[in-house]
Amino acid sequence: MKRFSFILLGGIVMVLVAATILEKMYGTSFVTAHIYGSWWFIALWAVLVAVALCYMYRRKLFRHPAAMLLHLSFVLILAGALTTHICGMQGSMHLRKGEPTNVYIDHETNKVETLPFVLELREFKLHTYPGTQSAMDYESVVAVRNMNEIMVTPITDDGEPVAPAYTINIGGTTMNISMNNIGSHRHYRFYQSGYDPDLCGSYLSVSHDPWGIGLTYLGYALLLVSMILLMVLPKEGFRRALRDMSLAPFILFAMLSVASLPASAERAPKVLPADVASEFGQLYTYSGGRICPLQTVAINFTTKLYGRSTYKGLTAEQVFTGWMFFPTTWLDQPFIKLKGDGVGKVLGKDERYVSYNDFFSNGSYLLEDLMVQIHSGADVENARAISEADEKMNILLMLFNAELLKIYPVDCDDMLTWYSQGDNLPVELPHDQWFFIKHSMDYVGELAVKGAYGELTETLGKIKKYQIKTAGQSQLPSDMQFRAELLYNSFNYTKPLAMVLLALGIVLFTWGLMLTTRQRKMPRWLDAMLVVAAVLCLIYLVIFIVWRAIASGHFPLSNGYETMVFMSALSMLLTLCLWRRHSLIPSFGFITSGLTLLVAMMGQSNPQITPLMPVLSSPLLSIHVCVIMMSYTLLAFIALISIASLISPAMATGMLTRLSILMLYPALFLLTTGIFIGAVWANLSWGRYWGWDPKEVWALITMIVYAVPMHRQSISWFRQPRHYHIYMFLAFLSVIITYFGVNFFLGGMHSYANS
Repeated sequence: MKRFSFILLGGIVMVLVAATILEKMYGTSFVTAHIYGSWWFIALWAVLVAVALCYMYRRKLFRHPAAMLLHLSFVLILAGALTTHICGMQGSMHLRKGEPTNVYIDHETNKVETLPFVLELREFKLHTYPGTQSAMDYESVVAVRNMNEIMVTPITDDGEPVAPAYTINIGGTTMNISMNNIGSHRHYRFYQSGYDPDLCGSYLSVSHDPWGIGLTYLGYALLLVSMILLMVLPKEGFRRALRDMSLAPFILFAMLSVASLPASAERAPKVLPADVASEFGQLYTYSGGRICPLQTVAINFTTKLYGRSTYKGLTAEQVFTGWMFFPTTWLDQPFIKLKGDGVGKVLGKDERYVSYNDFFSNGSYLLEDLMVQIHSGADVENARAISEADEKMNILLMLFNAELLKIYPVDCDDMLTWYSQGDNLPVELPHDQWFFIKHSMDYVGELAVKGAYGELTETLGKIKKYQIKTAGQSQLPSDMQFRAELLYNSFNYTKPLAMVLLALGIVLFTWGLMLTTRQRKMPRWLDAMLVVAAVLCLIYLVIFIVWRAIASGHFPLSNGYETMVFMSALSMLLTLCLWRRHSLIPSFGFITSGLTLLVAMMGQSNPQITPLMPVLSSPLLSIHVCVIMMSYTLLAFIALISIASLISPAMATGMLTRLSILMLYPALFLLTTGIFIGAVWANLSWGRYWGWDPKEVWALITMIVYAVPMHRQSISWFRQPRHYHIYMFLAFLSVIITYFGVNFFLGGMHSYANS
């Protein structure tokens, strides 16, 4: 029975892996119908539960209340999921102002159904980030009225619903429904999902699951209690491992817790002096759906085109203003970075960097024909690289046409809109304001060419005064946010830090193996220097995260870049907590911290800070991601421990194995907690706590993979240290697939949060 239960568990994991691959090939509806919603998949889980309960009884698991409670909590969670599948309902409805309705579309049957009460949209509010048109939240004010009697809703021949006949009681209640704020009435829950462009209509998701949610949440509560008991009870595995290691500080943590420049002989491009160019960076501008310093746009511009935030010792502001005011001196500069060999072949260039002029021959744009084919849907070799190169050229053309810099706010009809010099301005705009927007930057350009830098700086000051006067301080970032972003831009040295940490970690790892083999210790003076370096690294990362949090206005855990920087800081914190426990611990910390920083910098060295999507504004987001990242950090350490143990088999039976087992408890419990916090967040945001999204599925796979070695008493194979470390090394592949593979290859709803 023991063997059968683990075989069933392995079979379920294989089905889940296959389902995510099939979803990529055939779509979500296919796997929902043929796997996740099929009778045999449900039966497979039911058989696993039955066999596991029998095995638990035979093993007399009731003698260990905490472990028994843990397993029963999963039984309750699965029972809740089955109840939701059988009795739950998911649908959607459309409300218009002044048009009461009680009809909705059932998503499973695609039929029109009725509610036992009537909803009427009183008001719809679109909340935007101050001074921008980027949505911060959607809110529907909905009146709810009960009905004395409900009649069958007439349906026309073409399936369209007709307004039902009903008698409305006098009175009723009102619900304010917004993102992450559900409306509830008589066990029906309503979620904001969309709105009409005229702001007079709203789309709501409808959910009805009176029993399944209660059972599932009870299972979550029991799961949390059981994990806490397993961590604190003296006879449980974690406390036994802790006594073996004598790691009292670890419990506290567990609980609280450069590309080279291309050689060139071209003449230097003309630029403004660095101090004058920096004055441009102090202007406000609208970019990426938010108001930010122009310095940020200059850095994004330089990084996008060149791959780095500086060019030949010039600052991003010098590069940006150089292209603006002295373009002819830049046209021959090897400034545009190409990816792959496809674009270079079209341009007839073998270099990694090419100039603007290299894209033209006899006045013809060399990528034009290829872009026409790509837009028509033709299969073009190296289409992605060609499209990216064309995008970079379009950015330069927007700059030349004075369309890139949206630095002029205009308040029309109580709506603030930001314009560039090249945009079409509202016809009702006063002439003096129109003239200022259309010609002030031309005057700045004349002063730049003349070298009249004093007057230029004075004119920039007038533009900023116009921005503040027109937009108002309430619609602009606070002075603290503005200064924090400038500091963030100026002190972003995460890429060189990543390279230093990675190199240092590899050297220490090699040396640590030698010291361990020879039973020697690291010199005290060197150990002290490394501790100071680790502390300074942690301080820098914490300050960096705080700066980004202040600049963006939210805790920075909303995308892949931010979570990897946060994980790097956690890695360094964990390293300092465990520093004295083994000579290899410092190397593990530096390698993990360096790798996570390096991954954060992949693709873009300084990604744009954008406003949060409305659904990401929930405080549960930060908790969910933070807990998951803490788990991944511990699992990364466990993988490194396994590598060290496999390289030096003599170490596998010693302290490293006990340290790995000790870390596995909080790592698995944090991962499990993070998954179910995410489920609660999903239930509050979308009306369902589990949707079989590829990210959710692979998180579940990872949890199962790491739960298996926790059963060392039942599976003797794991009692052999070498077998255990081989498994733990391979298990980390599931973490890599969950975090990176899903985002880059499988897609899903979670991809937006990691871009």
